[in-house]
Amino acid sequence: MKNLGAMMKQAQQMQSKMTELQEQMEAHEVEGASGGGMVVVRLNGKFDVRGVTIDPSIINPQDPEMLEDLVAAAINDAKTKIDTFKQEKMTEMTGGLPLPPGFKLPF
Repeated sequence: MKNLGAMMKQAQQMQSKMTELQEQMEAHEVEGASGGGMVVVRLNGKFDVRGVTIDPSIINPQDPEMLEDLVAAAINDAKTKIDTFKQEKMTEMTGGLPLPPGFKLPF
């Protein structure tokens, strides 16, 4: 039974670390850019858009599709950076052990 108690303690510690890690990930912000930095989007770890900056020189009422594409590309760039950050943090937490395919954590 001593081993069961130790396992329970480890599980509680792991849960605490997971909660802390999730909070860190949600608070983390990244910037995604497109058009050579003409469009910049800030996302947090929950993929909420925190800000958008658009260089006025690229606003062309005759070509709204270009601006739409640049905004979409900047969002996708930021999303990729968030995904990479989360993967790095999970690798740190699991000590580099690969998780089974399809295994999803609470974030």
